[in-house]
Amino acid sequence: MQVLDEPEWRERAAAHEARVDSATAAHVARRREHRAHPVEDFLFTYYSFKPAQLRRWHPGAGVGLAGAGGAPHRDWRFYAVNGDVVRVDREAFAAARGDTLRFVRDLLVRTAGRPGRFGCFGLHEWAMVYRQGPADVRHSAWPLRLGPSGTDAVVESHQLACSHFDAYRFFTPAAAPLNAMTPTRESQPSLEQPGCLHAGMDLYKWAHKLVPVVPSDLVMDCFELARDIRSLDMRAAPYDLRELGYEPVRIETPEGKAQYAAEQRGFSARGQALRERLVTACDSVVRSVPEST
Repeated sequence: MQVLDEPEWRERAAAHEARVDSATAAHVARRREHRAHPVEDFLFTYYSFKPAQLRRWHPGAGVGLAGAGGAPHRDWRFYAVNGDVVRVDREAFAAARGDTLRFVRDLLVRTAGRPGRFGCFGLHEWAMVYRQGPADVRHSAWPLRLGPSGTDAVVESHQLACSHFDAYRFFTPAAAPLNAMTPTRESQPSLEQPGCLHAGMDLYKWAHKLVPVVPSDLVMDCFELARDIRSLDMRAAPYDLRELGYEPVRIETPEGKAQYAAEQRGFSARGQALRERLVTACDSVVRSVPEST
């Protein structure tokens, strides 16, 4: 086990807090003023992890903190104190969260092992407003770039090919039968693939579920990937968000499709690297506890 002396881990904790504060400052300010943001709020409403949770620094499994008496971790769940060192209690985590640990690891490994698909062009967001009345559109405060009929025409002129259940489940009743597959929660491990934007964003969810085994720098790397993906997700959506500084990716055109696929491939590569790091964190627990735990 690597042991950090107190000045070093305090410096790392402070740097992490500053990173989180910078990443969440705009959201926190809007929340105080009761203002909504159709792009950035997603990471705090859909995933519902609070900035205060993100701000809590965890070194990750296999790293001990010297000066346990001054470390707040000694009072946190899934930590143990040995003499003057506090560390993640991998055995306790495996006993309490073993099913989650195994599910997440299996999903990540299976997703990483598939070829990415890059022909969906973000049409899931269009399918979520297909044939909806104005009052029922998810982000009704923002206009549709092509209007309702133009939006519907885009959906009808393309093959929907969404493989992600948590995107597909928000399709309108009229759009769901148009999809090339019918994702379910049960089929998620069999369908998830690394080209999917939502699968990339969900790495943040899986990282957070594995805290404190996963170090906070990895959680924030997943957060930042999710934030960047969300931007593309909504730039390619049917909404006109130029007032907020989001230039549309016009996926209804060949040029827009090419731009979307290129950015999608970049996010897929980033996501694959993060999957590998998350699997390594899972394995650090799996290999350190008895099989029956």
